[in-house]
Amino acid sequence: MTIIRKLLTAASLAALSGTAAVAAPASGPVRNVVLVHGAFADGSGWLPVAEILRKDGYTVSIVQEPETSLADDVAAANRVLDRQSGPAVLVGHSYGGAIITEAGNNAHVASLVYVAAFAPDEGEQLGPLTGSKPPAGKSVGPVGGGYLAVDPAQFHADFAADVPAAQAQFMAISQVPINGVIFGTPVTAPAWKSKPTFGIVSTEDRMINPDLERSMYARAKAKVTELKGSHAIFLSQPQRVAEVIEQAARAG
Repeated sequence: MTIIRKLLTAASLAALSGTAAVAAPASGPVRNVVLVHGAFADGSGWLPVAEILRKDGYTVSIVQEPETSLADDVAAANRVLDRQSGPAVLVGHSYGGAIITEAGNNAHVASLVYVAAFAPDEGEQLGPLTGSKPPAGKSVGPVGGGYLAVDPAQFHADFAADVPAAQAQFMAISQVPINGVIFGTPVTAPAWKSKPTFGIVSTEDRMINPDLERSMYARAKAKVTELKGSHAIFLSQPQRVAEVIEQAARAG
């Protein structure tokens, strides 16, 4: 109890003084990767990519953001980034792209990777941005309390068509709903304007129009890789996704 009391006292004093202990970003080769999941998913989906990266010598961290608001989700990413021992590649899938667009300003972030993701500009909202080039899938709907989710009956076809049916079914029943207010929240200070950026287009994506991915990546001057696959490209082609992340690490 004495140790816990000391830790709590130290944390309280740091918070009051505005100098909470945060690891300082280090220079040198980028060996850290932080992965951010998108809407209607959770961090466990990154397992195949994480295993490849760890085998290749990278330290991997996963952000489990609550999907309650963009501010909450960016804060969740920053808490993970602040614990990194050195520079990191920050990776976002789908809605996770909006998160890394803001969290990418963290001093630990050396480069960004968008995986079938939104890469919004300053002031843009995801709702109107999606409407500018609508996706093929129409399976997202309200589930109560202002939250949205993918219709489980259509999850396999729209979200993860190239993933085994049993796996897609489990993803459908374990999906994390997203607060609809997020789609009307403007993005601020895009990190892709100042950091090396990479983008993966899923050419058969039914959740985000592939042409929208292309246009956002072009605007961000990203190095683009196109892969034939669904929105769940991180699961169906983890090796190719890991290769792009490792390219970003070398660029960072």
